[in-house]
Amino acid sequence: MIPETSPALKRGMVFPGQGSQAIGMLADCVNHPALLQVFGVVSGRCGQDLRKLAMEGPAERLGETTVTQPLMLAADVAFYEIYRAAGGRLPEVLAGHSLGEYPALYAAGVLDLAELADLVLTRAQLMQAAVPEGQGAMAAIMGLEVGPLVDLCSGITSGTVEAVNFNCPGQIVVAGTKTAVGELIERARAAGAKRAIFLPVSVPAHSSLMREPARQFEAVLAGTRLRPPRIPLIHNADLATHADPDGIRRALAAQLYRPVRWTDTIHAFRDHYGIFEIIECGPGRVLSGLGRRCAPDLSHVALENASTLKQYAQSGGGSNDD
Repeated sequence: MIPETSPALKRGMVFPGQGSQAIGMLADCVNHPALLQVFGVVSGRCGQDLRKLAMEGPAERLGETTVTQPLMLAADVAFYEIYRAAGGRLPEVLAGHSLGEYPALYAAGVLDLAELADLVLTRAQLMQAAVPEGQGAMAAIMGLEVGPLVDLCSGITSGTVEAVNFNCPGQIVVAGTKTAVGELIERARAAGAKRAIFLPVSVPAHSSLMREPARQFEAVLAGTRLRPPRIPLIHNADLATHADPDGIRRALAAQLYRPVRWTDTIHAFRDHYGIFEIIECGPGRVLSGLGRRCAPDLSHVALENASTLKQYAQSGGGSNDD
């Protein structure tokens, strides 16, 4: 149920990244004209039928970084275009969780869709090449505080494992070599974690193992023309909004090996921008759930399918100036 909302309410919009993909996630909008257009562009740039993969799988393919990243870019952008086509107003501030920062760049007008598809595919390829297939991993740890979990990570000697996503109070994601992440999972459970599970991600994103692909990606970004954002975008790496293209380039390169500070991002929406409602635009409701734990005083709305996108756009979140 989408709550009634006021056009005067200041809204933020967030876009999900890897981990929100699921077979059938486009079910009620798979033939929407906006979705067909977006998936046509991204699939064409990537050389694979992302729409078919999203609907049919297999799940193992959806978890491959070089599939997941362009797929989630296409899904998030398609949902955004469906929302706008239904009369949804522009948000006042944007952010995206990890890969979700790229559809946020699209909404901010920094790059067009074809340019973003090329950039995301290159990003995915560099990240995947940095760690041999099957040797990198990420895991979600629920129910441990930051300090004890960081201490557990520092005690692992079988490989690299680091806290990389500070998603909300009580949920932290770790990344590193698969053996070390597996050992950390066992130690976290023994230390009282309520849950500790591997994530369907094939690279250790946001860890120090991504420093070399970040250096290579920085060179790619140097040759990419970026436009100043028309909507402020809070970047994962430094919690800053950058008006200049060089600042955006630095933040995007650093994002590969720096933690995602999502709790701080949600607090920045409220404390620095006066946002009272945060819209999750994309498949699933992962970010809305995290947001409620980060800032229960804010309204959090998941626009996770065509019906909720349309209902929200027509309930008072109608169009403002382009």
